[in-house]
Amino acid sequence: MATEVTEQRYPVRLPQADPSPFGSIQRRIAVALRLVIFVALVAYADRGGYRDAAGDEVSLLDAFYYATVSITTTGYGDVIPVSDTARFLTTVLITPARILFLILLVGTTLELLAERTREVYRLKRWRATLKEHVIICGYGTKGRSAVASLVGGGTDRSLIVVVDSDERALERARSDDLAAVAGDAAQTEILRAAGIEEAGAVIVASDRDDAAVLITLTARELNPTATIASAVREEENAHLLRQSGADSVITSSAAAGRLLGLATETPLLVAVLEDLLSVGEGLDIIEQPVTDEEAGRRLAEFDPRKLAVGVIRDGDLIRFDDPRAGRLEIGDRVVCLCNQDTPG
Repeated sequence: MATEVTEQRYPVRLPQADPSPFGSIQRRIAVALRLVIFVALVAYADRGGYRDAAGDEVSLLDAFYYATVSITTTGYGDVIPVSDTARFLTTVLITPARILFLILLVGTTLELLAERTREVYRLKRWRATLKEHVIICGYGTKGRSAVASLVGGGTDRSLIVVVDSDERALERARSDDLAAVAGDAAQTEILRAAGIEEAGAVIVASDRDDAAVLITLTARELNPTATIASAVREEENAHLLRQSGADSVITSSAAAGRLLGLATETPLLVAVLEDLLSVGEGLDIIEQPVTDEEAGRRLAEFDPRKLAVGVIRDGDLIRFDDPRAGRLEIGDRVVCLCNQDTPG
């Protein structure tokens, strides 16, 4: 029950599956206006066969008035057809227009009710199946790049939830086929609306270091086991993120500065690094578990199609030049470079 209240106050915005109902309503209003104009022109064209309450011939304004009250079935009767031609036109043209108008009116009402019901159903089904997903806190440049990396690595978009308070960022997330939650990611109820308790990972891509620390602290409190990767602008704030519970901390300004420095001396090396950072194309850096057949081999003898650069063992990263990485063991994960077209 608490989750439902939270989602009503801070609505979850799922990717738009169907055209907006408001666009459909606008089109129906345009059709209804055309029907009114059509009936008015029919009445005015045969204005000699119509009379108002005083017995006078109808004017153009009277024709539009007659069209309005007639097509909406209000029917005051102060403008009536008196000739056979006018009654014939009312029967074969204006009466079908009335029926079509009513269909538009009732259909629009039913569509609005059905759309609301459908949206509630989609939301409940989405929340019921949301598990081991990735929450992106902040959908700016860093957040969008993180999503591109995840998708390039094989993560389904349905397993990514964006949290942001900026309306433009939320609409961009929905246009990218991502579910989005409107609000401040540092607030407990916002993260709960994004399913923090069931999340497998949280990426903190805030534009401010203090916000990143608070988001990381809140996320870790709500989910002690999720992998949290946080970005920080200044190196001096990195330790605060680690103390708040971040598993990985990326210093964006320092990383950019190092790349800029390398670019002045070895621009081709920067191109290689950018290639590695672009997931799904060119060179990729991946983790691959050690099989029973590979256990006991030297790291240098690992899959010759891939360049092994390290081993993850018992939660620690062992570089390729460390003597501990000499022999592979069951449970190890090898960090290696490979072409994205290399199988397995």
